[in-house]
Amino acid sequence: MSVATKPGARLRSVTCATEVVVVKGGPAEVDLRCGGQPMAPIDDPATVGAPAAPFDEGTLVGKRYVTEDEAIELLCTKPGAGSLSLGDAPLLVKGAKPLPSSD
Repeated sequence: MSVATKPGARLRSVTCATEVVVVKGGPAEVDLRCGGQPMAPIDDPATVGAPAAPFDEGTLVGKRYVTEDEAIELLCTKPGAGSLSLGDAPLLVKGAKPLPSSD
């Protein structure tokens, strides 16, 4: 199942409590997963068991998760036991941008 990644879209995991908001994305549908299972719209009540290894490392509230090329960015609004991925490629925690030095 694919989901649209329009900015502002709210998605939830079907394997754990993880919820995210799309910060950066596009109109195309992608294979966005959490815990190894496709994510669902926030209002979809479906559940499919527990996160599967290696997608069971969890998500952290307030952290931004991005694809390797930063084409998709998600903000975690509710933490859970599943890890976010695009297909089988895990999403990365986006690091803070360094501030310019003040000489």
